[in-house]
Amino acid sequence: MAVEEEGLRVFQSVKIKIGEAKNIPPYPGPNKMRDCYCTVNLDQEEVFRTKTIEKSLCPFYGEDFYCEIPRSFRHLSFYIFDRDVFRRDSSIGKVAVKKEDLQKYHGKDNWFPLQPVCADSEVQGKVHLELRLSEVITDSGVVCHKLATRVLECQDLPIVNGQCDPYAAVSLLGPSRSEAKKTKVKRKTNNPQFDEVFFFEVTKPLSYTKRHFDVEEDDVDKLALKVDLWNASNLKFGDEFLGEVRVQLKVLGQSGVHDAWYFLQPRDNGHKSVKADELGSLRLNIVYTEDHVFLTEHYNPLRDLLLQSAHVEPVSASAAHILGEACREKQEAAVPLVRLFLHYGKIVPFLSAIAHAEINRTQDPNTIFRGNSLTSKCIDETMKLAGMHYLRVTLKPIIDEICADHKPCEIDPVKLKESENLDTNRENLRQYVDRIFSAITSSGVSCPTVMCDIFFSLRESAASRFQVDPDVRYTAVSSFIFLRFFAPAILSPSLFHLRPHHPDPCTSRTLTLISKTIQTLGSLAKSKSANFKESYMAAFYDYFNEQKYADAVKNFLDLISSSARWDQKSIETPIMLKEGFMIKRAQGRNRFGLKNFKKRWFRLTNHEFTYHKTKGNAKGEGALCSIPIENILAVERLEEESFKMKNMFQVIQPERALYIQANNCVEARDWIDILTKVSQCNRKRLSTFHPSAFLNGHWLCCKLSADAAPGCTPCTGGLPANIQLDVDGDRETERIYSLYSTYMSKLVKMQEACGSKSVYDGPEQEEYSTFVIDDPQETYKTLRLVISAVQTLEQQHTQYKRDKFRKTKYGSQEHPIGDQSFQCYIRQQSESSTYSI
Repeated sequence: MAVEEEGLRVFQSVKIKIGEAKNIPPYPGPNKMRDCYCTVNLDQEEVFRTKTIEKSLCPFYGEDFYCEIPRSFRHLSFYIFDRDVFRRDSSIGKVAVKKEDLQKYHGKDNWFPLQPVCADSEVQGKVHLELRLSEVITDSGVVCHKLATRVLECQDLPIVNGQCDPYAAVSLLGPSRSEAKKTKVKRKTNNPQFDEVFFFEVTKPLSYTKRHFDVEEDDVDKLALKVDLWNASNLKFGDEFLGEVRVQLKVLGQSGVHDAWYFLQPRDNGHKSVKADELGSLRLNIVYTEDHVFLTEHYNPLRDLLLQSAHVEPVSASAAHILGEACREKQEAAVPLVRLFLHYGKIVPFLSAIAHAEINRTQDPNTIFRGNSLTSKCIDETMKLAGMHYLRVTLKPIIDEICADHKPCEIDPVKLKESENLDTNRENLRQYVDRIFSAITSSGVSCPTVMCDIFFSLRESAASRFQVDPDVRYTAVSSFIFLRFFAPAILSPSLFHLRPHHPDPCTSRTLTLISKTIQTLGSLAKSKSANFKESYMAAFYDYFNEQKYADAVKNFLDLISSSARWDQKSIETPIMLKEGFMIKRAQGRNRFGLKNFKKRWFRLTNHEFTYHKTKGNAKGEGALCSIPIENILAVERLEEESFKMKNMFQVIQPERALYIQANNCVEARDWIDILTKVSQCNRKRLSTFHPSAFLNGHWLCCKLSADAAPGCTPCTGGLPANIQLDVDGDRETERIYSLYSTYMSKLVKMQEACGSKSVYDGPEQEEYSTFVIDDPQETYKTLRLVISAVQTLEQQHTQYKRDKFRKTKYGSQEHPIGDQSFQCYIRQQSESSTYSI
């Protein structure tokens, strides 16, 4: 979700690898071990949770998390929790990284010491205050000065124990005074509108004799206004602290008026001093990206250059290939390039061109596509995007069963447990391999068309280049579909979204053995036993050393590399796409039924969207409610004003809308996205909807009284039907611009290399030898156009930042006082020429 600014969209995303924790303090009891999990939080809002690692003081998580950040935030925080025998969770420590500091840790493994978690330091949100110092004439005719403090509103307060009933306490602090006044409590909202005014006498009536407005500077310096935000709690422990603001009255200046937004701050005693590593430490790899995207016309020159790449002769002189040469890692270039070419329907000719060039440079057919080239990285990325649904349908049911059954499959005699039988384990493993192999080789008709077209091009180029090798037409395709697609997905199902978490060690070992066997089966190597370093794997492979397996692989590869286009077949077996607890509003099937809110277990398959009373009921008893996918007419957000609840969305059906509250903003976006995409092809999808609920006989948004009235707002759907192809072309072009800008020195070096190759036929200089330059003149021409387009965009970014700097007011709603990232921006605004981190 982008934040809209004038002529600009701002996207935030974060990719996190949660590695491991170490030196967690032992549990204070006879059993020193702990059961720990880690959460990822945007300020105080939890958006991700790892699995619980049991009985360890150095838990290894090994989990990845990526999300688009749909709102502003101040801290990216990580909490380590311990779950005791009563399944109660207690916090051990936290890591909180300020938004402005995320760039320091970009893309690197870092150990962060855990800090104590204190309620007084857990704050988020902002408050709008207006202060006015004025003269007041008393009944006796004496002139005195009073401070009028207006508490207007707050935004983004944290939700405490599932609710937020905030109020503000306003105090005037000085050497000899401390008065406190309170606002009314605002129920069930974390964006309260207070709009209450409190008066404080600032100076004694007899201390001023001048009739005009005047305040002695020394007296004002001694006074400060303190505003505390509290959550009114019904618990016996008292109200919860939400944050505070202290305003020195000297900000009033000569005007006597101050109107500003403030970020809430922790209490002074909210930070306890701890020794380094006293609570342990956490290893994290954080990649935070902020893309500032202009209107589409700004990117036309660079985008046109990139999209022409497939038709440039030679392709090594194209803008896309040059980007791959300039980037330190080919993966950096592959991700935005693939998304851009997919978005504009040009991925097949581009990949065909760069693959054909790489095959022609390859001397040995046995090494075809074995390196981490731009071609292999781009095809990998294309399969991940276009083939994710195909992968889920093919593998997920069996992977889920393997993770649930925990059957012993260890076949290494050295690692075998005493209670296990080697022959039984081999049979368990053989059955799993057979089922997965069968699922893969019978799935050819479901392979996405774009992947089939790419594989057809690879097969034809390889067969033409190595005509004496009859198997190269197969190995060129199997090196991707088996070695880089199915085998890695089996090995690490969580990385391919087949499982929510990394599997336990025993299951992980089973998946490793299956992945190795499937990889070898798909490689069609001449000597199978030579592919295994371990003798026990070579012995196990004898089960599959039959011609029928090789024939099945070849038939599958022939099918997916055919030039004919295959339609997706309808899948009879329901495939679970997403599930989890959420809160739903009763739909009121009975006329006098109570429309209350209840927690339910939701499941989405390719057939239906259901909810159940509990998670256990989802496996046995029938659903409380079942909505066929074809009955979903739209999925849209629900405005907070409807029920005073955040993170709500609506699933619109022919008869009624189902109102649902997700657990956090990221989860709400994920549910909306996947529900929208699986129902995208429904014939009766709506074009308009009501963004608010129908309550008390009318729609809150448009006030119409008919519950069947057409929607008043255009639907935000229109995403591609393929779940994984939701691409913003301008955003990807902006990312490519950022890469060009980052590696500008390499582009200049390539220009020098082109000049050197054009005039000098001798041995190539070492500093230029890393570049692939087949045609120096064409490459130089493209480089000149790329650099010109990048410099133009750079100037536009710089001008935008200058204009924004002139217009921005510190203390505004967008940049409250206490906004460290904005202060950092002020310091750096003249130093940086690009926004993308």
